[in-house]
Amino acid sequence: MKKILLACSSGMSTSLLVTKMQAYAKEIGDEAEIWAVGQDQAKKEMEKADVVLIGPQMSFLKGELQKEAQKYDVPVEVIDMVAYGLADGKKVYEQALKLMGDR
Repeated sequence: MKKILLACSSGMSTSLLVTKMQAYAKEIGDEAEIWAVGQDQAKKEMEKADVVLIGPQMSFLKGELQKEAQKYDVPVEVIDMVAYGLADGKKVYEQALKLMGDR
């Protein structure tokens, strides 16, 4: 099962994106656990994830989150801004898969 953590300022703005990503994963037959948290929870939750995607509004935290994620060998990347704005679940899910590689 793929485990994808989304982090944004409060955890609210990514909820629609999570729903759309879950729908896309189901559509292609993937088993995936996708959840969103606020930036304060991100460090606590990342050890459970295969990949951490952060909202564009939090891009300034990327380095800090990457440093923490190294402990768990979890990649961290900023969600594509256009895909985020459009709540494009397919594109963001595919971004996560690319980052996970063969995990």
